[in-house]
Amino acid sequence: MDADLERLKKQLPLLEYLQRHNWSGRRAGAQQEFVGLCPLHRETHPSFYVNARRNLFYCHGCARGGDLIRFVQFFYDLSFPQSVAYLKQELTAAAQAASISELLSQAAAYYRFELHRCPEAVHYLQRRGLHDSALIEELGIGYARGGNLRRHLAGLGYSLDQLLDTGLINQQGRDAFCRRVIFPCGQNGQTVNLYGRSIGAAFPHRLLPRPKGGLFAWESARNFSSIILVEGLFDLAVLWQAGFRNSTCALGTHLTSVQLAQLCEPPARCVYIAFDQDENQAGQQTAHQLAQQLERAHLNVRVVQLPDGQDPNSYFTARGTAADFSNYLERAQPL
Repeated sequence: MDADLERLKKQLPLLEYLQRHNWSGRRAGAQQEFVGLCPLHRETHPSFYVNARRNLFYCHGCARGGDLIRFVQFFYDLSFPQSVAYLKQELTAAAQAASISELLSQAAAYYRFELHRCPEAVHYLQRRGLHDSALIEELGIGYARGGNLRRHLAGLGYSLDQLLDTGLINQQGRDAFCRRVIFPCGQNGQTVNLYGRSIGAAFPHRLLPRPKGGLFAWESARNFSSIILVEGLFDLAVLWQAGFRNSTCALGTHLTSVQLAQLCEPPARCVYIAFDQDENQAGQQTAHQLAQQLERAHLNVRVVQLPDGQDPNSYFTARGTAADFSNYLERAQPL
């Protein structure tokens, strides 16, 4: 029994488990130790420590600690046997998520390979102001020209049912992302979804029918004390290209609970909302509503007002400069 429990805890490392459930911590010292807000009680000063090497936690605020099983007992108010049964279910779910992540990663890798074989996709990126080849590679951008993904993935051993279940292939057996530029969406080291932007007449945006994950490229942006939050991935891409690496994207104008939790760690972070400046005021109204939500979560919020009719992508495509965009950030006002 003891050996089974130790094997369970090794298969579900405490730090990975917490991160997968939206806990955010920073390194504390030179050892494999991390500190963040305690999930077991309300606090504003991080006092919850996780030792990744020993697979243990301790909170100096509520004086509770132990291993993964003990954490589950505290968090869900379960008995020891109930906690073990719960973690076995989590292990099964984690294995399924890893399998789907591998499939999506294979699809994304194929789309990256296809990008440079399709001049129409490269020209589209250039029209959207994205010309840094190193950045295109870093973001994992690809292209689905259609008609060939199913054959490629079948050659790797994936069945048609698997491709249908993920949504990569539609009921007619065709590539669901046909003629779309592809961005892979990652979370905690796994590919959790793919975003496709149409370059033709089809509906512009498409995600697979599964959770979109956290804020885009959050692992890169999370250590900044101020964050620029944008609507779309081309907004993020041109901002990164211009040097604003503290930018992230919610893939839309509404935050999920996971994304909100990410922004709130640490609680004093400053968030610049740089949404579309729509003629019908839709983007401005949404930005105002989101700013109110973030302020209630004790964040410092500024709403960036670009010229009428522009978003960060169109601003830089129209030869806007990084210096001018910095001025817009400096002039951004709280509610």
